[in-house]
Amino acid sequence: MNTFRQKITMALLAAAACVSGMAQAQDIKMGFVNTERIFREAATAKQAQAKLEQEFSRREKELVDTGNSLKLASEKFEREAPTLAESQRTARQKQLIEQDREFQRKRREFQEDLNARKNEEQQIVVERANRAVKQVAESEKYDVIFQEAVYINPKHDITEKVIKALNASTAK
Repeated sequence: MNTFRQKITMALLAAAACVSGMAQAQDIKMGFVNTERIFREAATAKQAQAKLEQEFSRREKELVDTGNSLKLASEKFEREAPTLAESQRTARQKQLIEQDREFQRKRREFQEDLNARKNEEQQIVVERANRAVKQVAESEKYDVIFQEAVYINPKHDITEKVIKALNASTAK
């Protein structure tokens, strides 16, 4: 009989602990930040994108022009190849291959430079966004802020508040 009372007592204690834990869990204030949305909508992110476009637009235009010229030269070669002497055909083909190789190299360098700069600018946005998240969390007394989630109830989404804080700090 004594073990039966012990089991009931243990069960009641376990139930009380669960209820107590649930009550404490309700006191936790959680929030969620959608980082993709910050990269799309925040003024800092838009400024970074505009800066990159300005910085790389000239090189991109040169690449497009070079690519178009190379395409036209290749098409011209294809049309004229049957009427050219073997030596001329071989010489022009080698020239086109070399021009294409140089074009591909420049395109790779451009992409690498653009990616490196994009990462630098994104890092700056991330650092500023993290400061804004911390500011919102501290001012509104959040216990935890998540950036990744499979599902989030929209009532916990504080992205708009973070974007406003970020834009306010950018305007200063």
